Amino acid sequence: MPSAPAAFVRHGPASPQSPLVLDSPHSGFDFPDDFGSILSEFDLREGEDCFVDQLYLPATERGVGLIAALAPRTYIDLNRHVGDVDLDLLESGRWPEAHVPSGKARLGKALVWRTLDDGRPIYDRKLAVDEVRRRIDRFHRPYHDEVRERIAATYARFGRSWHINCHSMNAVGGAQGEGGPGRARADFVVGDRDGTTCDAEFTELVRSTLAGMGYDVRVNDPYKGVELVRAYSNPAEGRMSLQLEINKRLYMDEATRTRNANFETLQRQLQGLVDAVLDYTTSALRAQAVAR
Repeated sequence: MPSAPAAFVRHGPASPQSPLVLDSPHSGFDFPDDFGSILSEFDLREGEDCFVDQLYLPATERGVGLIAALAPRTYIDLNRHVGDVDLDLLESGRWPEAHVPSGKARLGKALVWRTLDDGRPIYDRKLAVDEVRRRIDRFHRPYHDEVRERIAATYARFGRSWHINCHSMNAVGGAQGEGGPGRARADFVVGDRDGTTCDAEFTELVRSTLAGMGYDVRVNDPYKGVELVRAYSNPAEGRMSLQLEINKRLYMDEATRTRNANFETLQRQLQGLVDAVLDYTTSALRAQAVAR
């Protein structure tokens, strides 16, 4: 049996000390032995949200929990529904369990990626159904269980929860990129699935805080948020989730996948964002207590 690394790492307090939960599902680069790709590990890291977990790590000093994936996004994309399987990648051409396509397969980026952002194929073979199931059992299910349970524990303690699903994006869209090839991306994109995963006030707080730092911030363009904000949010009940994309050019060299000179500056600014969110949640919880 091929060895497999852990699915994720927890940073920060073991139990919720703050009503904010952070997760980084695409920052991992521990490559399982059974990947079987025709590309190098360096090439396969094209889909990685490099250093995103490290950018947010100082938030744990404020009592904020951070969950970070360890497996590569190109091996299994944790920000997909478990049934979002690309049938063109399977030997049988069919998925025997519930098939829940999101449309990402047309970009080669469903639960298991078929191509990189630039269109290069990841495999010279089809995958067996059992191979995909193993990836789900080893990595996808444990990660989703952890995020769901952390949000539930936070909600149980505070009566409300706020969740930021942390990502980064290439500076310019590739051949298979969201929004079209060659499209330059904004500095940040805030995604709330068109207002369905959190209230407008939370989205605006994040947008305006970043814009106040001088950044170009877009909402739901081109990224609206995918499974991890959809599955564990319920604004009507006080469970808020949004996705936040950071342009990689702000903190790293995409060609070499190394940090650039602005990394620590951006890290401090993201801590400022976290502080603004914590101030906001404190006020919201106080108002809720008074209303009762």
